[in-house]
Amino acid sequence: MEALFITIATVIVLILLGIAFFGGFQKITFTREVRGGETLVYKEHIGDYKYTGTLIDNIYHSLEHEFNVITYKGCGIYYDNPKQVDKHKLRAEVGCILEPKDHEKIPQIKELFKVKELPKLQNVTTSFPYRGKFSVFMGVLRVYPALTNYLKRNNLPAEGAVIEIYDVPNKRILYRKEVVQNTQKI
Repeated sequence: MEALFITIATVIVLILLGIAFFGGFQKITFTREVRGGETLVYKEHIGDYKYTGTLIDNIYHSLEHEFNVITYKGCGIYYDNPKQVDKHKLRAEVGCILEPKDHEKIPQIKELFKVKELPKLQNVTTSFPYRGKFSVFMGVLRVYPALTNYLKRNNLPAEGAVIEIYDVPNKRILYRKEVVQNTQKI
């Protein structure tokens, strides 16, 4: 009986450590700041958001092999709330953030992908640790409910896209939600 207790306690401790490692106990705080200006190389996606990671990876590898471009940040612009829209109709634009040094390759990249500059706007922002793909899942579980609560508390609309930037070198996921009040951007 004692061995069973030790085994169960060990499993629970390992699970809690794993959750902590992937940001499960991370405090979520938001700031309002102007963000944007990044150049996004992307494809449009319609369907379940769970497939966007593979699409981002494919774009990353294509940029590397076709254009000799190395990117360090993946990005997803998620337009719909999966709790309100059927998963087969969810809309997103996903891809990679192009480094300024590679901007001269944009005309060639545009032959294969869409390219746009993310607008500089007032956003509600937060970050979450990135330690692999499980962190993305953990971020969805932790950040989105906190974001919903923040928007309600501050009388801000919940409609509109959320941008996730997967900043691999800095090991964090940046979340940005454009802040619009009274139909004017702040």
